[in-house]
Amino acid sequence: MRAMDVAGPGDQPHKKRRRIPRNVKITLFVLLIFFVIEVVLPPELHNARKEIHQLNHLNFLWLVLGALVEVASLACYAELTHTVLSPGAPSRFRLFRINMWALAVSHVLPGGTVPGTAVSYRLLTESEVPGNTAAFGLATQGIGSAVVLNGLFWLALLISIPLNGYNPYYGFAAILGVLLLSIFGGLVVLLTRGEEQADRFLNRIGSHIPFVKPGAVAALVKKVADRMKVLAENPQLLYRASIWAAANWLLDAGSLWVFLFAFGAHVSPIDLLVAYGLANILAVIPITPGGLGVVEFISISTLTGFGVPGGAATAGVLCWRLVNFWLPIPFGGVSYLTLWRNRARLAASTHPSAGQSSGGGGMPDTDALPPGLVN
Repeated sequence: MRAMDVAGPGDQPHKKRRRIPRNVKITLFVLLIFFVIEVVLPPELHNARKEIHQLNHLNFLWLVLGALVEVASLACYAELTHTVLSPGAPSRFRLFRINMWALAVSHVLPGGTVPGTAVSYRLLTESEVPGNTAAFGLATQGIGSAVVLNGLFWLALLISIPLNGYNPYYGFAAILGVLLLSIFGGLVVLLTRGEEQADRFLNRIGSHIPFVKPGAVAALVKKVADRMKVLAENPQLLYRASIWAAANWLLDAGSLWVFLFAFGAHVSPIDLLVAYGLANILAVIPITPGGLGVVEFISISTLTGFGVPGGAATAGVLCWRLVNFWLPIPFGGVSYLTLWRNRARLAASTHPSAGQSSGGGGMPDTDALPPGLVN
């Protein structure tokens, strides 16, 4: 053994690599958001400041209508959740509140839809939805909804390119869409026609992952495969899910159209779907929460490329994003509080003596606390 390999008593251990403090990460992330908004959007915002005073024919009833159309879009998404979790799904109103909280989390935390999916899974399992059913339902809802969006975008694109020409963003969005569809198709084939191969493959992977039992992985795959087969053998259920997903996207796009119309912009449905689909597909890249900055920039740039005045496009898109992105954050927080209150009331009715079991000290029952406050 070489002398340099022997650690003497005076040798100091290797220093651990210092991690960036959480507060610094948050600060950098906030600065990134402001950078995207102030550097990416200034031409459009400048046009808005120049032209917004010319929009004297604004009818606020159109703004109210745009907000109501957005609420209808969210209701369709709750109906989609109810469809993929049926039978045995929670009430539609409860699912609407769960979706609102998931949207709020996804619009605040980076990572795409992953944080929102995680809180949705927890709240669904707390609503007595089996874990495998919740996991499959959320995956089907997310991937299936994305497939429907790509289908609408491709249909609009095929009509738009001969009329308006080609845009470099189209190719990038098309590649993302094809990649997503390929992954979805591969998962369907793997789980419905190659269940044994998937079982062996995941067992082989699970045996190399710490704290994961290969048998548990195989059981989960079988349950998900069974649920997928049920969905494939029930074309009516699949049809209803596709209809609700399409309604969710089309109403959301319709809300954007109403806001644009309120500011004097007249956009054809095909141009609107191209701009809307392009922005939402590119927003899949988790640069900022909920595609903040990306959706605004792509939507405004594409709409102005279709001849919409810059001021009207900017005002319409920003008003739409107010109800599409920002309003779900406070409403999601209220939805979560109502869910927690119902949970606390249920826990109190189930254990009426809770809180007095510690000698009347008034210690609260942990089941009655919000999930985020319980270790």
